[in-house]
Amino acid sequence: MKIGIEIHQRLDTKKLFCNCNSEILESENYNFLINRKLHPVFSELGELDLASKSESQKDLDFYYHIFSRCNCLVDCDEEPPHHVNENALLIAIEMSILLHSNLVCESHVMRKIVIDGSNTSGFQRTMIIALGGFIETSRGKIGITSIALEEESAGIVEKNKQSSTYKLDRLGIPLLEITTEPEIIDGEHLKEVAEKIGALLRSTGKVMRGIGTIRQDVNVSTEGGSRIEIKGAQELKLLPEFVLNEVKRQEELIKINKKIKQILKNSSLTFTPKDITSIFKETNSKLISSGIKAGNKVLGIKLSGYSGILGIEIGKNRRYGSELSDYAKTTGVKGIIHSDETLSKYSISEKEIMQIREILEISDSDAFVLVVADEKIGILALKNVFERAMVITIPEETRKANPDGYSTYMRPLPGKERMYPETDIFPIDIPESLVDSVKSKMSLSLDDKRKNLEKILNKEMAGVILKSKNLALFEKFISLGFEPMVVATTLENTLVSIRREGIDFLNLEMLLTELFQEYTSGKFVKSAIPDILLLMGRGFSLNQILEEHKLSKLEDDELEKIAIKYNYDISKIMKDYRLRIEPKDILELKKKK
Repeated sequence: MKIGIEIHQRLDTKKLFCNCNSEILESENYNFLINRKLHPVFSELGELDLASKSESQKDLDFYYHIFSRCNCLVDCDEEPPHHVNENALLIAIEMSILLHSNLVCESHVMRKIVIDGSNTSGFQRTMIIALGGFIETSRGKIGITSIALEEESAGIVEKNKQSSTYKLDRLGIPLLEITTEPEIIDGEHLKEVAEKIGALLRSTGKVMRGIGTIRQDVNVSTEGGSRIEIKGAQELKLLPEFVLNEVKRQEELIKINKKIKQILKNSSLTFTPKDITSIFKETNSKLISSGIKAGNKVLGIKLSGYSGILGIEIGKNRRYGSELSDYAKTTGVKGIIHSDETLSKYSISEKEIMQIREILEISDSDAFVLVVADEKIGILALKNVFERAMVITIPEETRKANPDGYSTYMRPLPGKERMYPETDIFPIDIPESLVDSVKSKMSLSLDDKRKNLEKILNKEMAGVILKSKNLALFEKFISLGFEPMVVATTLENTLVSIRREGIDFLNLEMLLTELFQEYTSGKFVKSAIPDILLLMGRGFSLNQILEEHKLSKLEDDELEKIAIKYNYDISKIMKDYRLRIEPKDILELKKKK
């Protein structure tokens, strides 16, 4: 088994090839709408990329939402790209140094053909910054293949059979792509590598934070199998699951391929789709009847000798038929119906099954596949199914990471054919003087940061903060003189608990700055922070909370009266006044007494 990973991290700068702000607009209305048709182009060597060819078969229209706040003519592909963003380049150089990589002296921008609609131009710009290098792990060094700067793609809004709509707010945000060698040992090791590279990125304090700002593409291959790219894995905890499930899938496909090889040796299969719509004139199947009413047809093919093959399990709720269905779905159909399924779940009657078998000439050893679709699309979908069923190796694929730890087919694995030089941007020099300048301004290494954190936090919390997406924010608050353990606990524990209640915060940094300033000035006690933060999340101002909810710290004279009343019994005092008194203040009074 071989495992590698590509990590894509958004950088906290303006866009890569223009001066627009890098921001994601969640609910803002777009200002303009444009539409495009995209098609594949040949590489310098006259070759056509399989992934691009596969996408072009869908023949979709693409629509784009444009926002005045963060889009310009470069995003719309109506103006040549500007010079590469200098800050993004400096961050890439810094990460290359941290990963012991060899910086190139001159970087050439390339165009990577992408015609799924995620870029208005039909290609993504990318540039190699460094090659080689390594990262230390608990199981030895893992080599770094390359470090590149590239553009973020547009975000999908909606998709249907005829078109896809994207929003251009995130298009062009700088992405740092770090690719490792296929030297990772297993799923848990993969998770460790991703965590370490992620921590290194966050340690610079120059990357974006939050959901979607970092994502991983996992490359997995097994003995006798092929290289598979699992695209868009975001949750670190699921990385081992993706590896285990992909290995299981390939192992099962290897067994199935042996059976298919034997079938193909003994029989000659031809692609002969047939229109069997007439069978279902009075069907009870809502799926089929609604499709026919919409003007679609029921088309079917015969797979000679495949009886039982399509039902073989290759993962949880995944069968060989699911693989064929994924290939059909790329044409726009919702899926397939096949003979190894329980057809009664579609309300297909025994009489209809007999008629299907008769028209398609199905014997006991054969299987059949049906689609309900527009005739042209349906034939293309069945052709994809037939061609995939004839493959006796595991195809190299790009697969989509699903939330359950499994993956589904997206397109063939792209190759070198999709790359060609960008003619609108001059090569970019990376002189030694620039590298030396970056080195002189670099922050501490991870090891040094760990040592410093352990001086101000306990060892466990130091480890949590070092790996946290909040590391840069923590460092900023500490530089303002706020109490380290209070800041760390608030960021890593209190905020997590509050968000579980469905509360999120706008302008979190500003809100926490006010909270810690008032705590430092003695306005309230440490124990009250969770309650205060919860109320702030619900829209109350800090002054309002302290006055109306009686969460302000008690004055010295009140404190002394309570101490005398309770005879300085700290446990009893804290039981009644936990949110308004610090235990150490009672201890001080007791000492004075």
